[in-house]
Amino acid sequence: MKDYIAGVGAANIDISGRSFQPIIMRDSNPGRMHISAGGVTRNILENAARLGARPFLLSLVGNDAYGRHILEHSSAAGIDVSRVRILNDHSSSSYLNILGADGDMVLALSDMDIMKKMDVAYLQENKELLRGAKLIVTDPSIPPEVMDGLLQDYGKEVPVYLDPVSCAYAEVIKEKIGSFHTIKPNVLETEILSGKTIRSDKDLEEAADILLQKGVGRVFVSLGAKGCYYADREGRKLYSALRPTEAVNATGAGDAFLAAVICATLQGLPPEEILLRANAAGIAAILSPDTINPEISDTMIGKIIKERNICPMKSICQ
Repeated sequence: MKDYIAGVGAANIDISGRSFQPIIMRDSNPGRMHISAGGVTRNILENAARLGARPFLLSLVGNDAYGRHILEHSSAAGIDVSRVRILNDHSSSSYLNILGADGDMVLALSDMDIMKKMDVAYLQENKELLRGAKLIVTDPSIPPEVMDGLLQDYGKEVPVYLDPVSCAYAEVIKEKIGSFHTIKPNVLETEILSGKTIRSDKDLEEAADILLQKGVGRVFVSLGAKGCYYADREGRKLYSALRPTEAVNATGAGDAFLAAVICATLQGLPPEEILLRANAAGIAAILSPDTINPEISDTMIGKIIKERNICPMKSICQ
């Protein structure tokens, strides 16, 4: 079987609304609604597929219109969904976000109840797939016992990548954080995972060091429009940023970022190049009204780096 990656985690329907004007709370705001397939792990896999990877998705969907849309869209985008479990007695996961006129999220709600039905037996049914993957990517929406099984039974042989997703989920996952090879938290999630308050660049560096000491192999701390701080167990500490742009929809940047990290890592690129490509993928994501930019590609990433790199190519600003 050709080299592939596996994703274990959420697959949702995303319902996104963007206001035409600054949000007025407790009132009806004129805007535009958009529906697309989503879910953090699924989104990462779709971005990775569009960047040339071969991904398999392990997730749960309901036997409903949302579930069918998730499967059909994911398959068309290049994700193998043959292992996704379809449940007749549960609704598919859904995620609702409200964006301000600037494209940044004001509020979000998620209904992930179906994910509680994922069990360790599901992993065992797919054990050969998991053990044969080049890497596994996951998110904390899966039940704790399933995450434990994933890390204990497969994570010692196959690198496991994690997007903590939110502060609430970071609290759930923090005791297991040392079992992950690569993580992509934002600053607030990094505070929770490390137990250190971050008020300065020095604090950020020390927080990342704490995570490395816990056992993490690589830490990519998202700084939003300011770029990314990177540290690894080999002692490399880097910072990279591209010139920002106005967001059409900022919600998918992190998914594209981690997908680019995965693909660039599989290509054997050095950390400097991985960071540039990941930041460029994040910019590509926010240029589209969809959670995932259907035009994202190596060519687009290269163009964004050329146009927006504020450091010399193949180097990192210190």
